[in-house]
Amino acid sequence: MGLKVGSRGAIPPFIVMEVMRAAAEREAEEKTVYHLEVGQPGTSAPKGVIEAAHRALDTDRLGYTVALGIPALRQAIAQHYQDFYGATVPVERIVVTTGSSGAFTLGFLAAFDPGDRVALAAPGYPCYRHILRALGLVPVEIETGPEHRYQPTPELLEAARADGEIVGLIVASPSNPTGTMLDEGAMRALATYCGEAGIRMISDEIYHGITYNFPATTVAGLDDRAVVVNSFSKYFCMTGWRLGWMVVPPDLLRPVECLAQNLFISPPTLSQHAAVAAFDCQDELQANLARYGENRALLLEELPKAGFTNLAPSDGAFYVYADIGNLTNDAQEFCARMLAETGAAATPGLDFDRARGHRTMRFSFAGSTQEVRAAMDALKAWRR
Repeated sequence: MGLKVGSRGAIPPFIVMEVMRAAAEREAEEKTVYHLEVGQPGTSAPKGVIEAAHRALDTDRLGYTVALGIPALRQAIAQHYQDFYGATVPVERIVVTTGSSGAFTLGFLAAFDPGDRVALAAPGYPCYRHILRALGLVPVEIETGPEHRYQPTPELLEAARADGEIVGLIVASPSNPTGTMLDEGAMRALATYCGEAGIRMISDEIYHGITYNFPATTVAGLDDRAVVVNSFSKYFCMTGWRLGWMVVPPDLLRPVECLAQNLFISPPTLSQHAAVAAFDCQDELQANLARYGENRALLLEELPKAGFTNLAPSDGAFYVYADIGNLTNDAQEFCARMLAETGAAATPGLDFDRARGHRTMRFSFAGSTQEVRAAMDALKAWRR
């Protein structure tokens, strides 16, 4: 008799990882690859973080910490909200997590029950809906377009509620994959609507700090019932350190703590000690932001010359999202052919939008300006 296999793991793969594998295979053949597919900074952690990690290795036992995170890091995060946003966030509401992925898992488990319907924008980060499904929740995808700046609105949410009760909304500003943002007025209007409708907001703020047109608004300053998720991965360039944080509403703090104790015991200890120094590395981090800005300007100028003319507003993060319906109706095949014939690796939109992703793709500009410029030259030559 065969053994039972659970259904929770029957979720789609993360397609960008498949693109990364194809790019790695091409590199193994000593062929040129321009990495525009990976959503991570092209630089290592700031020097101050690495130095702090060395000190911790030399002086700390690096055993378990308390589940909520070490006090020094929680205090540094609370101070960050004051310095960066002018928002007062009590330190006791800050929970350090094993990456933002750990934060989403904890937040979803604490806030919702199996069968609950949670809304999210499409296109959007695919792991939201995959984690929701794995936890027995029901993702409700709200189709957004350029007329909505690819962001949820109260009107779209109201329309989605006609099909059944919605208890949660995931919002990301800046967004992956589009890079679009909600300004303060739009974010406040959405938070107000959710509060009046009894909808718990989950605000993904992991790209805060990487903005170009206007500053990001934290929901932590608008609604103390929301779950706010952030990470050291993007702005702070610490992807492999697997460290994030949450601002947790008072009614969920004890449930999140108990879940964290049982699921994770504690976040990575070395990463926690190192991350305390991250907030003092602004010169290095702002230099990274300047490079992203240069890369962004380069893509927005050069992509249309290669036939990529329908681009989402890139307000923040390090992505340009393109509608390529004028070039293909099969983005996955197009991206595979583009990699094979030019060396430029980018991500097809199927990860981000199941209904319309066959005609969209995402370019990441998190790497070096030299690599982005070479990729644009290769694409323009390819499209001639």
